[in-house]
Amino acid sequence: MGKTEETREKLVVAALASFRERGYDATTMRLIAAEAGVSQGNAYYYFEGKEALVQELYVRIQAEHRAAVAGRLRSGASLAHNLATVLHTGLDVMAPYHSFGTTLLQSALRTTSPVSPFAPDSQAAREAAIWLMREAVDRSRPRIGGRLGEQLPRLLWLAYLGVTLHWVIDGSPGQQRTRELVDRVSPLLGKAIRLAGTPVAKPFVTDLTALVDAMTAPGRAGTP
Repeated sequence: MGKTEETREKLVVAALASFRERGYDATTMRLIAAEAGVSQGNAYYYFEGKEALVQELYVRIQAEHRAAVAGRLRSGASLAHNLATVLHTGLDVMAPYHSFGTTLLQSALRTTSPVSPFAPDSQAAREAAIWLMREAVDRSRPRIGGRLGEQLPRLLWLAYLGVTLHWVIDGSPGQQRTRELVDRVSPLLGKAIRLAGTPVAKPFVTDLTALVDAMTAPGRAGTP
């Protein structure tokens, strides 16, 4: 690891430690720099602010998630099976950050927060998460066509955010209640999506895809 990468890593580690100990709002770049053993000016050279450090964490989590899912999705399996695989693997990857999640939640839920999952700065992590959902959809059978098929990865990402919110506030041992939620919600979503392909559900699907468009429009900073 070169000096640049080493310094970046020190700053990320120091930021995570401070977020856990002090909370997101009480953490400053001055504190992060001091705990990383670098000057404040040097810290700003690598990261524009603590929000950029949170975005770095988001991107790292998504990269770990993608690597963990590789080889676990089953071609031809039901969407319920592949979705549960993605969600459970995501919980595995996020597990070390559970204590940090509660300190970030209040800030992330603010409508104008730069660390909201809907914020423009979160685009890289958001698109990486949606890509994983697209992989799950593409590997699954039966195939979902039309506008619903196009929007399904983004819709499943919104469901993933709901699971993540439950995980953040889940105080059960090992967040077991969230695991049970995934096991229950995945088959329900699979059944609902199959029913959405029937003619009688067409008006509902039209309204649903319009809602997803509105909630995930570029530049939207709030949560739905």
